[in-house]
Formats: sequence, C-alpha cells, structure tokens
Amino acid sequence: MGGVMRTPGPTGLTVLTNASSSSKAAERDIRPPFDLQTSDDYSGAMGGHDQHIDFILPEISESDTGFKLWKKRGTELESASLDTDVGLFTLSISERPGGTQHDGLVKADMEKLTFYAVSAPEKLDRIGAYLAERLSRDVVRHRSGYVLIAMEALDQLLMACHSQSIKPFVESFLHMVAKLLESGEPKLQVLGTNSFVKFANIEEDTPSYHRRYDFFVSRFSAMCHSCHSDPEIRTEIRIAGIRGIQGVVRKTVNDELRATIWEPQHMDKIVPSLLFNMQKTEEIDSRIGPPSSPTAAEKEENPAGLAENCFRELLGRATFGNMNNAVRPVFAHLDHHKLWDPNEFAVHCFKIIMYSIQAQYSHHVIQEILGHLDARKKDSPRVRAGIIQVLLEAVAIAAKGSIGPTVLEVFNTLLKHLRLSVEFEASDLQGGSVGSANLNTSSKDNDEKIVQNAIIQTIGFFGSNLPDYQRSEIMMFIMGKVPVFGTTTHTLDVSQLGDLGTRRIQIMLLRSLLMVTSGYKAKTIVTALPGSFLDPLLSPSLMEDYELRQLVLEVMHNLMDRHDNRAKLRGIRIIPDVADLKIKREKICRQDTSFMKKNGQQLYRHIYLGCKEEDNVQKNYELLYTSLALMTIELANEEVVIDLIRLAIALQDSAIINEDNLSMFHRCGIMALVAAYLNFVSQMIAVPAFCQHVSKVIEIRTMEAPYFLPEHIFRDKCMLPKSLEKHDKSLYFLINKISESLGGSGYSVDRLSVPYVPQVTDEDRLSRRKSIVDTVSIQVDILPNSFPSDDVVSNTEEITFEALKKAIGSDTLAVTPVPQLSICAVVNTNGMEEQEKEKRRLVIEKFQKAPFEEIAAQCESKCRGWPPAPALQRHVLASREPSVVVTSNGSQPGL
Repeated sequence: MGGVMRTPGPTGLTVLTNASSSSKAAERDIRPPFDLQTSDDYSGAMGGHDQHIDFILPEISESDTGFKLWKKRGTELESASLDTDVGLFTLSISERPGGTQHDGLVKADMEKLTFYAVSAPEKLDRIGAYLAERLSRDVVRHRSGYVLIAMEALDQLLMACHSQSIKPFVESFLHMVAKLLESGEPKLQVLGTNSFVKFANIEEDTPSYHRRYDFFVSRFSAMCHSCHSDPEIRTEIRIAGIRGIQGVVRKTVNDELRATIWEPQHMDKIVPSLLFNMQKTEEIDSRIGPPSSPTAAEKEENPAGLAENCFRELLGRATFGNMNNAVRPVFAHLDHHKLWDPNEFAVHCFKIIMYSIQAQYSHHVIQEILGHLDARKKDSPRVRAGIIQVLLEAVAIAAKGSIGPTVLEVFNTLLKHLRLSVEFEASDLQGGSVGSANLNTSSKDNDEKIVQNAIIQTIGFFGSNLPDYQRSEIMMFIMGKVPVFGTTTHTLDVSQLGDLGTRRIQIMLLRSLLMVTSGYKAKTIVTALPGSFLDPLLSPSLMEDYELRQLVLEVMHNLMDRHDNRAKLRGIRIIPDVADLKIKREKICRQDTSFMKKNGQQLYRHIYLGCKEEDNVQKNYELLYTSLALMTIELANEEVVIDLIRLAIALQDSAIINEDNLSMFHRCGIMALVAAYLNFVSQMIAVPAFCQHVSKVIEIRTMEAPYFLPEHIFRDKCMLPKSLEKHDKSLYFLINKISESLGGSGYSVDRLSVPYVPQVTDEDRLSRRKSIVDTVSIQVDILPNSFPSDDVVSNTEEITFEALKKAIGSDTLAVTPVPQLSICAVVNTNGMEEQEKEKRRLVIEKFQKAPFEEIAAQCESKCRGWPPAPALQRHVLASREPSVVVTSNGSQPGL
C-alpha cells in the first residue's frame, strides 16, 4: 500500500515522502533551526563548506514508527560531520525485532547530536530554541510520546554540555519545563519536575544573576498541596513538588549574591508546603536525640520523609541574615492549623530546626520562640503551654552548645509569663461564680498550672545545663524577682496579684530556683550562698506558708550538699549505725568556717523558727532534719557542733514549755526531730559517752513514749499523749550529761550552758507574722534561794547605747546585767595607751558582729558565782523544778 517515493526538494536536497494517505494528512512539523533554500545557503549556514548532502526530512511511516532525519551521500550512509545541525540526526521510536515498540531515543543518533553540541557549543541556543518550539506544539496537541522524547534529548544535552554557551540553552530549557508544569496532565508535571531536578544538580561555573525562579517556587509549592482524587497520583504529584522545591533550594542557596530564595515571599510558600507534607507522618519521633534521617526508600515513596529531608537541608543552608525568614513561617503554619495543642508536631518541627541549623545560630530560634510567646500571651493556657514546651525542647538542645546573649532574656521572659499566668489564675478565682462557671474556672486554673509547670520545667532545664558561673548569676536573678515583704529589691511587679497571688508567685519562683540549683556544686559554701542571696532566701516573708518553707530548705540542700549525701539522709528516722550510710565528707576549709561565723546564727534561727510553725507537715520535719544533718557534714567544726547541739536542746525545751501553743502532734514531731538529729550527730562525732546517753534515751522512749520517735509519730495512726507534764526526765536529752560527755572528750562546753535564743532582725518587725520579738524576749523570775546570797545582784540595768559606750571606754571589768537577756559586757584593757585604740576597735567589732550567746558565755566564765538568767533556765529544766519556768510574760505555769 503506498511506499516511499523520492520527490525533488530544494537545490541539493531530496525529500522522501510517504505515499500513503496517512502521510498526506500528516504535517511536517520538524524543521531544521534555519531555512535551507539552496545548497549555497546551506553551505553558508554550515560555515562555508561546499558539500552536497541529501536530507531525508521527517516523515510519518505507515507503521507510525516515528520520524527520521538521515544524512546521505550517494547511496551510502555516512557518519555526521562536525558542521551539521540538529536536522541531520535521528530522533525516533525504534522498532525492535519481533515488532515490539519501545519509546525512546535512537542511542547512536543521540550520541551524534551530543557530540555535535559539545563540539559546537555556540549552536546550543539555536538547538534549544528549536526543540522548545517543537515541544510547545506537542504539548498543546497532547503528543505525549514526542514530548517525552524531546525532554529526554534535552536532558542528555544539558547533562553533557558544560560551558559558558549553555546559559542561553538553559533559558529555553527552563521555558520548556515551565510549559510542562503548567499543563494539567500529572505525567507531564512529573516529567518537567524530573528535568528541573537534573538541571538543579548541575554546578554552573558562574551564576546567572538575571535568572529568577519565582514561577518554579510557586508552581512546586502548589504541587505540594495537590488534592487529586486518585491517592497514588496525588502522592506522586506531591513528591514531585517537594523534589522541585529541593532543586530550587540547591540551585539558589549556595550563591550568596543571589539570595532571593530567602525572601519572605518565597519562604512563606516553601516552608508551609514542606510542613504540610510532614504532617502526614504517621509516627512522630519523640526521642531526645536528633531526629533520624529518612531512608532512601522514604525519600522516593513517602512525601513526609522527603519533605522532612528537604526541610533539614533548607535549614542547614540558612545563614545569620536569613535564619529568621526560614523560621517565622513555621509559627504561622502552626498557628493556622492549631498545632500548639496538642504540640507533638510542633515539638517535632523544632527538634528538626535545632539540630539542622548551625549551632551558633541557636539563639536566633530561641528569640523567635520567645517573641511568638509574647505575641500569643493572651491565648488559651494550653496554647501557651504548648509554645513553652517547644521552647523547653529548643533550650535543651541549645544549652548544650552556643546560647548566645539570650540567657537572661530567656529567664526574664519566662518569669514575666509566669507572673502573667499567676495573674490570670488569680483573676479567674476572683471572678468565678457558682454553677457551671465554677467548673470553667477550675478548668482554667488547671490549665494555668500546666503553663506554670511548663515554665518552671523550662527554667530548670535551661539553668541546669548552664556552666556554674552563669548559673550563679541566674540564681541571683531569680532570687531578685522573689517578692519579700518590707523590701523593694525585687523587680517583679506584684502590685496586681494580692496576697494570694504574691504567695503563688513566691512558690513558683522558688520552684524555679530549686530547678536551677539542682546539681550545682560550688567549691566553697560562700560561693553557693553569698549574703545577697542568703538574706532574702531566709527572709521571714518566705516562712508564712509550709510549702514556701519546704522550697527554701530544698534550695539550701541543693547548695549545701556538695558530696551527694542528701539521698542517704532522706526520711527522718533513727539510724542504728551511721557508718553504714558511707557519708562522704571533707575537712572543713577556712572559707566555710568563716561563713559559719558570719551566717551561722542566721541558719540556726531559720531552723529554730521553722520547727515551731503550727502548719508544719511531715515533709517539713524531714527537711529540717536533713538541713541539720547536712550542716553537720559540710560545715561543722567543733564550735558549730556545739551550736547545733544547743539548737537541738532549745527545740526540745520549746516543745516541753510550749509557749507557742502548738498542737500535741507538732510538739511530738519536734521531739522526734531532736532525737533523730542527736542520734546522727553523736555517731558522727563518735564520742562514746554522748552516744551512750542518746541511745539510752531513745531506748527508754521506745518502751515508754514511742510518740517521741520519728518512726511512730509520723505514722498515719499514732496514739498521742494528752500532755507532756508527767513525763520523767529520763525521756529527755539532758544538757548536763551532754556537757559532761563532750567535755571529757576535749570539747569546749562552756557555751552549752547558754540556752540558744534566736536573734531578732529588722525584718521581723516589718513582717506580717506574729512578733518574733515576743517569742525571743524571755523574762526569768529568779528565786532568792536558788544561788548564794552574796552573789545575787539586786539591781539591774538595761543595755543602752550610752551603757555600751561607757563599757567600751572603761579601764576596768564592766559587768552589766540586763533584765531581758542578762549580758555581761567584758572589756579588758591593761591601761597601756599604745594599745587603747586597737582594743577599742576590737571591742566595738565584737559587739557589732559576735553572736549574743558568745558574749554571754564569756560573761559567765568571768562572773563569779552569778550565772546569767538564761543559764538559770537551763538549770531549771535539767533539775525539773516546777516552781521556776521561763515564759514570755514572766508567769510560772507548771510543766
């Protein structure tokens, strides 16, 4: 049926046409990239070569096997010369033996075209323009087979040619890719994407600054959101879109002079497109470590895995100037899709961000999270909690590396939001009403507590990962925020909180401080507890609630426990053998000794007053016991041991006398605390007589008064005595026997006879609590027959400034008894003028800095036969004389 016949063509050209009817209907669409009218024209176009060449122009055969371009001389086929053009080579659908069809290029002819393009790169632009025009027509006419062949040829030419002349060819290539992406056929979109990815992997010698990829960013982003009805096609299109974005990123981000890809209008399309596909991940990696990289199979088949890999690659290429542009769209996406509650995906995203960016840029991300937290401060508590938890994850990663200048900014912002959360909680409580409103209020309160706990956890985790020098600054910073009554040193605004809100913010800040101090190890206690930190920490304002007192003690434990002994002391109990605990301790250094001389009385006072609070629970007594034990281990020399024993005996006496009208449970709790501590300290100093006395008292208590022991009093159902008046003195630890036992071992026991009395501070007078002055101002009625008549001092003077001034200036021994706390001022001079000035300075310094008890002890040792009034109180308690009792108002109730 019609064959091939030769028809005359232009000069020097012979055209083979198909005589079939189908060939007549077909159009000869493929032409060389220039018009050949004569052989001379062709010769000129070919660079002046005068040679006769026959062409077989494109034709469509009966079998529709394709189109062929042949070069022929005479009757024999010859290989192509270098001065030929695209029309001389074959682009065909080759026919395999057996009649099967295979779509593709004829390999030999494509190699010829490639060789020609490489050898004559100046013709690449014309080749590209010709193929682009042909491809455009084939796309419009839906000739998919020809489109595939043309794109394959273009890809091979693009991959083979690397020269300056490739840039005009690239423009034609990108134009063809754009045509494919604009088509509505998924296969053509995928084909165009694949070609673009191949182009993106080519490293150009010099960048083309006029070339822009705005269209490709928009088109690939749209493909990432494909909603095709067929799931397989939808997945294929989305994968193509992600790969296209990845190609754009690779092509542009490496060039610092062409950073348009980082502009917000592009990042606002790229980042949400990637996150949209990442949301489809079925299993979110919740591990602490870096998110695992997707496998090769995931990259090809799973849009979520491919998007995650592209997202990490994008962030890894971000620099200082464009980091924020890449991170901000993440917040917009999470806000728009309400992904802060629950926040698993948000946490997953920011883990990827923190592990992908360069470490020195971590603080940029933290700043962005803090800024977003400020912007969403009026959102629901759960949204804020979700953002804070994301901040926690970011901080946990950033704290291990570079955190930049944002340390104080992080804490300041978190503390500000902590205050806001407490304000919201307080306002909800005040505005709550009956009925369903109460349920809503309760729900909001619980949500606010979630926010507060998240803030505290973040503060603690961040602080615990800081170096010690920065952590000490953060401790001071947080302590400066704690509201302390009567002072204006704190910088946190609590004017709108009220008493309940102020207490709440105190608890929250102390919990934050507790987290920061966890694991802190200072070489000296002075470094851990400087005066500017210790004074507000031990303020009476932080003793008004049992929970506040617990937190203060726990903070002190974190800072005191430098050898990790606290876990061994957990729980108040009678330890049979302290050696089994394997307590770690070192010799007390000079700095620690100096610290106790300066601040010891402040610590004793805090423990003493803390034991006498009427709202104490078991945990309070356990923490107080641990405080005494840690002070013994870390800070105690012989002098401190004596002071701690005096403190313990004073607590026992306060429980017996009960000036504060404590309940029987609290009185027995104090007795149990004293027993547990004296048992511990007696074994620590290893004085046999002391240990024997303590063991004997504990043994008697076990049989006769088990409620005086911690193992019994802190049980759920413990039988309490009705009174402590009829108990035998064998149930108590006696100061005279303790003095005798310690004195025999070389301890200086003069001060043991002086009862411990807490010092009164200026803040006590400003505190809203009951006056501590009333508690520590003790009056003693002295019976005339209690001591020799010649030693009785009938007249007493009150200590005033003038009295002290006279005492300091006196050249003789001055004894000045006082009715409240009888004190003997001792000034010993030898009358030598050259020493007068120095002695005066020493005396003034002693009165200013020495503890009250130390001065009283020195007075007692020098006064003949006249013990000071507080010593008489100890004598009365030891001898169990019911007729003389120390009270705050001078009365004498029975024991």
